[in-house]
Amino acid sequence: MKSLDLGKEPINKLLITFAVPCVISMLINSVYNIVDQIFIGKGVGTVGNAATNVIFPLVLIFGAIASLLGNGTSANLSLRLGEGKNAEAKKALGSSITVIFVVSLLVGILSYIFLPQLVTLFGSTESVYPYALSYGKIIALGAPFVIIYSALSSIIRADGSPKYSMIMLVIGAIINIILDPIFIFTLDMGVRGGAIATVIGQVVSCVMAVLYLFHMKSIKLKRKDLIPNSSIFRVMGLGLSSFITQMTVLVLFVFMNNMLTGLGASTKFGADIPLSVYGIISKVNSLYISTILGIAIGAQPIIGFNYGAGNRKRVQEILRKVLFVNVCVGIFFNVLFVLFPQELVSFFITKSDANYELFMDFSVLTCRSFMMIMGLNALEITTSIVVQSLGNVFKATMVSFARQIILFIPIACLFAFVFHFGIYGVLYAGPIADALCFFFCIYIFVSEYRKLSIVSETEDLNQQKQENSYSGPHFVVTISREYGSGGRYVGQLLANELGVPFYDKELISLSAKESGLSKSYVAEIDEKNTQAKFESNNDDRLFMAETKVIQKLAKKESCVIVGRCADYILKDEKDVVKVFLYSDDSSKVNRVIKYYGVLPENAFKKVKKMNRERAKHYKFYTNRNWDHRSNYDLMIHVDILGVEETAQQLSQYIKNRFQ
Repeated sequence: MKSLDLGKEPINKLLITFAVPCVISMLINSVYNIVDQIFIGKGVGTVGNAATNVIFPLVLIFGAIASLLGNGTSANLSLRLGEGKNAEAKKALGSSITVIFVVSLLVGILSYIFLPQLVTLFGSTESVYPYALSYGKIIALGAPFVIIYSALSSIIRADGSPKYSMIMLVIGAIINIILDPIFIFTLDMGVRGGAIATVIGQVVSCVMAVLYLFHMKSIKLKRKDLIPNSSIFRVMGLGLSSFITQMTVLVLFVFMNNMLTGLGASTKFGADIPLSVYGIISKVNSLYISTILGIAIGAQPIIGFNYGAGNRKRVQEILRKVLFVNVCVGIFFNVLFVLFPQELVSFFITKSDANYELFMDFSVLTCRSFMMIMGLNALEITTSIVVQSLGNVFKATMVSFARQIILFIPIACLFAFVFHFGIYGVLYAGPIADALCFFFCIYIFVSEYRKLSIVSETEDLNQQKQENSYSGPHFVVTISREYGSGGRYVGQLLANELGVPFYDKELISLSAKESGLSKSYVAEIDEKNTQAKFESNNDDRLFMAETKVIQKLAKKESCVIVGRCADYILKDEKDVVKVFLYSDDSSKVNRVIKYYGVLPENAFKKVKKMNRERAKHYKFYTNRNWDHRSNYDLMIHVDILGVEETAQQLSQYIKNRFQ
């Protein structure tokens, strides 16, 4: 039912169910860093805030790796489940989980070993260096836990448990908030205390995430599924956009740290204040980014499932709603930053701080220059995530690169060094890059949206209505038939003779509407003739939908229904005539050559295969033998009378029985 909901439930309900917990989860990740920043700022001062800013790129690296594997796995899981490819989804999921654990340990070890070099690379000044090193060592030890729980939280959401994902992060955040003042103030541990509190919260969240793996809904993993395989490359491909998005933020952070300390040293603000302010503004801005990302990533399983199921119109509706909400969020935060900069940063510094006035001046300058039109970033982030959800990795990657790498850094260097605007040139390069990126993202988003329009189904179920001139007692005829027996044509002639609707391929549109799958996708499943056809979630969904449609039609009107286990579905109805039509092998072969265009050398094999698969399909859903006489009222050898006369005799039988 969880899978069915994604293709059929109202989109507003699904977005609230998936996006709200995801937003809260993303915000909690931001709160980890903001809470540390607040308590460290109050307890240690400007150098403490600067130290957390220097280490923040390390946190971004952890998040980028978690996104690469977690978002990639969740996107793949949604797409494969939407396509009904459960075996592929299971194989990729198990492989990804193993890789997540191995990579997280390696990243933690390497971060700890090379921390001194990283601190220098990330733009630390001499006065900030010891604080950054002390804080960073503990954060590096927590790397495996934060990567594992962040990656698994995406998988948990895609599995249909966004609330669990949210709860495990909330618990970790609450622990962090409680322990921060105890370690920083009561135990007088300074920046080290903030780091320890953070890691303890992350450990708890990690344990809860791992425990969930034993109770997954969509996939039941076994030990053999955890062996890494080549599917990890597809997963990483789908997560590449998220990875690059965070890595570009990392590059931006390192670039800004070094530019602000280098250029700020020659201004009244000095090197430490710009470094500290930028860290605080970025942490507050992360609340905005987390909200936008949370909405977009929360919608990702819904987008991926419906896209995989071929339901393009539904995908379009989701995209419109996600974009509208994110633009509104962007406008709100933009107004907040421009109108209330002092109020935003006042939480991170005390008035008794010797640098308070300069700190506030630079904060106002940054909010009203660098963050001037930051609300436009909503389109960039939304476009990157939704294009990734549609499986277009290249375009999603280009969008991720656009603002930070392609636009901002070159413009900032140009203004700072060529035009000699110094630190002010760096700050005003921000809105210029935002504006240019906005127009680029409009083009990408609209082009992807129009592609969906081209392939969307324009279904009109009214066209499926059949002529019904019959006015006698109610009856339904179900026809099961061997492939090549002419059974479908018999059914069509019978319906015309009786003046009742005929349903065979006509059920495709009706079943598509009932199941939430697209008409084209239902038609594709309907044409498959392999055992896998009835061993996937989507075929189960289709069978349930066909069952409901057939039951509704049988109650609504007299009709003739061909195939689809209709005799079994209506087995308890008294006014149903259940017919099985069969033929000699030679006749079946001749018919498939003449009417279906099958090559003579392949005809016999085709007939045998199709009838074998029809029998398997029937057995799978009814637990009965397809051609057993106890299932039917009539079993007719079509070759004896011929197709037309068989239809005539059936018509006479129906008239006599229901006159």
